[in-house]
Amino acid sequence: SLWNVFLEAGIVGSSLMLFYSILTGSWAEYVLTQPNSVSGNLGSTVTITCLRSSGSIGNYYVYWYQQHFGSSPTAVIYEDDKRPSGVPDRFLGSIDSSSNSASLTITDLQIEDEADYYCQSSSYPTL
Repeated sequence: SLWNVFLEAGIVGSSLMLFYSILTGSWAEYVLTQPNSVSGNLGSTVTITCLRSSGSIGNYYVYWYQQHFGSSPTAVIYEDDKRPSGVPDRFLGSIDSSSNSASLTITDLQIEDEADYYCQSSSYPTL
């Protein structure tokens, strides 16, 4: 397929674009930074990183949320590397203390993986 993939237009092709941003607030004492987007072909593996600006990421829980257009966000990873019931094992969460970052890796990329992805870092469980 030669189609371009635009999440906003709902066009689906053989290459997927994953969009993601940050959850933060004006009161936050740290910032979580993610690249603007990542793309991959069907069946490939993509990794989304989330860099914490201060405070050891290993001392906090990391959560990853997936949001399809027009729907509410749902958790795909909680407490760093755990998957809620029903989330495929293609979704993998990990922590890298040396770079103070967390990663969400999606293997065997599928059309339904096209979505916004958000990371959250919390000092207490939120699920």
